[in-house]
Amino acid sequence: MPETASTKTPVDFWFDPLCPWAWMTSRWVLEVEKVRDIEVRWHIMSLAVLNEDKLDQLPEEYRDMLATKAWKPIRVVTAAWQKHGEDVLGPLYTALGTRIHNQGEGATLEAIAGALEDVGLPASLLDYADQEDFEFDAELRASHKEGIDKVGQEVGTPVIALPGDDGEQIAFFGPVVTPTPQGEAAARLWDGTLLVASTPGFYEIKRTRTKGPDFSNL
Repeated sequence: MPETASTKTPVDFWFDPLCPWAWMTSRWVLEVEKVRDIEVRWHIMSLAVLNEDKLDQLPEEYRDMLATKAWKPIRVVTAAWQKHGEDVLGPLYTALGTRIHNQGEGATLEAIAGALEDVGLPASLLDYADQEDFEFDAELRASHKEGIDKVGQEVGTPVIALPGDDGEQIAFFGPVVTPTPQGEAAARLWDGTLLVASTPGFYEIKRTRTKGPDFSNL
């Protein structure tokens, strides 16, 4: 039989593997994929790129993380994408997130190497982690710009974008949620998020976080 185009709604998701909140949201959108007719497509963005011109405005601990540690995993993910295709992004993100966040290994070279092994990618990709004159810097920045331009410079990761019912694109940062909703709870949050984000003139909804991410149900 001839192949037919997917009838599922494409949902583009921009992530930085370092961000625990993006990780929580990514696990939520995969839950939504089980109960709504969507197909997630993964893209990279970078907290290091987003903050490189304002490091002096950040607390010292964030400054160090974004100036050094944040580059390692995103360079490796970018190199994997460029050398092995976009289909590796989802599995590699899952492997990295599981090690960095769920298992508490952090964004270490050991965790990155383990994630590469988990998904059958060559260990030589780890060489890109500390490549300061990064071979795929232009591709990283272009993907980052594509995502962040949809929502503006004052947010972070993740960014989600999809076509709306009227043909106009819906794009938003977040939602930031913990723990990750499962099943129909995930679907209800999805439906509500789209309702809010697609409302003409909608700008922002927010409240102060009182606790860190809860990885217990992942």
